[in-house]
Amino acid sequence: MGAVPRESLRDAYGKALVELGERDPRLLVFDADLSGSTRTALFGSRFPDRFFNVGAMESTMMSMAAGASLGGRTVYASTFAVFAAGQAYNFVRQSVAYHHANVKIVATHGGLLVGADGGTHQIGEDIGLMRGLPGMTVIVPADAPTTRTVTFAVAERTGPAYVRLTREDLPTVTDGSFAVGHANELRAGSDLAIVAVGSLVGRALEVAAELATVGVSSRVLDLASVKPFDEPALLRAARDTGAILVLEEHSVLTGIGALVAATTSENYPVPVRRVGIPDLFGESGDAWALLDRYGMSAERIRDEAWELLKIRGKVQ
Repeated sequence: MGAVPRESLRDAYGKALVELGERDPRLLVFDADLSGSTRTALFGSRFPDRFFNVGAMESTMMSMAAGASLGGRTVYASTFAVFAAGQAYNFVRQSVAYHHANVKIVATHGGLLVGADGGTHQIGEDIGLMRGLPGMTVIVPADAPTTRTVTFAVAERTGPAYVRLTREDLPTVTDGSFAVGHANELRAGSDLAIVAVGSLVGRALEVAAELATVGVSSRVLDLASVKPFDEPALLRAARDTGAILVLEEHSVLTGIGALVAATTSENYPVPVRRVGIPDLFGESGDAWALLDRYGMSAERIRDEAWELLKIRGKVQ
């Protein structure tokens, strides 16, 4: 991303939690022995009487968080995404989602950008798992400013939420504007729509800028609010451009691409191409090199965009 500054989404979350704690004396935060990595330690240092490190017992943490919320507290619970959505899934389902508990699960270390920790920790299924839970709000911020806004936004919304953050710092590509259920149009365009979330929003803007140099007008939508999502904005993009390229650091089988394809096919069918994690587990390696290795390089994104433009007759 050149000179675009990179910032930590986890730091933005931790600092926002402290501000929330100052505003709301009834706010509680739970962590599963990873508070240094998730940055909930910042809240724990400031409000030790409202912070609970339950140890490496993610399922127990979800049950405790649900119980506290049903007692009238707003609760944030954090651990790595593979543990929050994988290890503790049934407890999130039965204790949190089933009871519509006011628990905000902020999961860090999502996707391949976990890097050297390898395939066991690089969950690529979590967005699909959480999106399938009735009543669960699902948000995937693209950068630190949006993460800060999201942390406050989910506190104002009653019921469970799942927020997915990356381990790696991401380029700052937004001004932090965010509203649940709204997609932000980061770039206007009429030839092609690029819908992206999380770590690939930056690459979407990069490719859109390159395409502009050869006269291609690309609309870029940041679909940070995955559930509820902005169906009108998505269908407007389909009608205006006639083709959609979806970018996600998540399984293409169950993630944003599946959401976009289903929505357009039922309402306004257009060609849709999905770039994301294929039907594979990850592996240990340099975080950003893994995105390229698994098909999410800027080159691959450009190629897919060009193929869609060919289908639409926009280029030769």
